[in-house]
Amino acid sequence: MPAEASAGHDDSAEGGLRKVARVVLLDPEDRILLLHGHEPDDPADDWWFTPGGGLEGEETREEAALRELAEETGITEVELGPVLWRRTCSFPFAGRRWDQDEWYYLARTTVTATRATALTELERRSVAGARWWTCQELSQAHETVYPTRLAELLRRLLDEGPPAGPVTLDTEIV
Repeated sequence: MPAEASAGHDDSAEGGLRKVARVVLLDPEDRILLLHGHEPDDPADDWWFTPGGGLEGEETREEAALRELAEETGITEVELGPVLWRRTCSFPFAGRRWDQDEWYYLARTTVTATRATALTELERRSVAGARWWTCQELSQAHETVYPTRLAELLRRLLDEGPPAGPVTLDTEIV
């Protein structure tokens, strides 16, 4: 599940959970940008996930979301919106277990060209690229996507707009 787990980033947080900011980035056609990740030593063990990663130093989650988005996609021209969802997850990746408290921010951009500009060494070994997905493509995908209900969550977001406050998603333990 994580090329979303970036080596070199702060892994500490209250309760032992790594604080993570993720971005639900939509383009003018309401397509969502997902990164294609895989286990560093097994490219066949792959999945899709939203851009984002762990907080560094004293930065806020908003600052981390924008920094991670810029590092992983090269996209800096965004309008960062509210926190849509919160999720706790735990998964094995790159030889260790990652326990995370993830906040998903809505963001919009008119920029659709992507270019990773500052990947960590682990990300270089585990991120295979990026792709814009329509909601229909996502709902018909046979690939693994995190969070697992992303197609349903995106459909609700597009149909109803952002929730009044962050929605807590089911805990995912892999």
